[in-house]
Amino acid sequence: MLKNSLNVIILSVAVVISAFLFSNAFQNRNISDDTISVTGLGKTDFVSDLIVWKGSFSKKSSTLKEAYASLDADREKIKDYLLGKGIPAATIIFSAISFNKDYETSYNANGTVRQTLFTGFTLNQNVSIQSKDVDKIEDISRQSSELINTGVEFYSNAPEYYYTKLAELKIKMIAEATKDASNRAKSIAENADAALGNLKKSDMGVFQIIAQNSSEDYSYGGSFNTNSKNKTATITIKLVYQVD
Repeated sequence: MLKNSLNVIILSVAVVISAFLFSNAFQNRNISDDTISVTGLGKTDFVSDLIVWKGSFSKKSSTLKEAYASLDADREKIKDYLLGKGIPAATIIFSAISFNKDYETSYNANGTVRQTLFTGFTLNQNVSIQSKDVDKIEDISRQSSELINTGVEFYSNAPEYYYTKLAELKIKMIAEATKDASNRAKSIAENADAALGNLKKSDMGVFQIIAQNSSEDYSYGGSFNTNSKNKTATITIKLVYQVD
């Protein structure tokens, strides 16, 4: 009888101890998994400080020599025009000349080729300007149709806009996004009557640059707008905190 009672007591104590250990382990498990995940945003507007403007021109002739001579004459007209607008010669870059052989094809009534005749050459050349004088180059790009009056078939591309202090801007925005995420986490913890613990994990999103006040979509790999002078840059930072 005494032996049975002792066994019951020992079993009861073992059950109580096991329950305590299980409860403590369960509580610790919840604490270690109890986290707050927040995403902070860094956002800033800026104006491009570098412009790249490109254009192209071409000439056609029955002989390669004549085509080259005509293209050389047009290149000098373009160069003189740009120099006259106050653009430094060192910033005016002409590309290598490319050329194509032109053919004219005639067809029979049934659609088969009757003959193909060589008609001459078409020579093409590009010109590009890179400058920090954004406003001046922007104005000249709009006025470049004046070259047509000199007999030059000049095709102007839309300017591209860049920012030379992008690295410094990124660092500033990362700090801003991190601070925003931290403030969000503190606010959530305070309103939940919890204490914010150590930072467990941080992830940085992709850098996005779009035109100001535009409806451009963000890209999974990051957007980099070059069509607008006035831009908006954004970046996100995700922080995961332990909750005590």
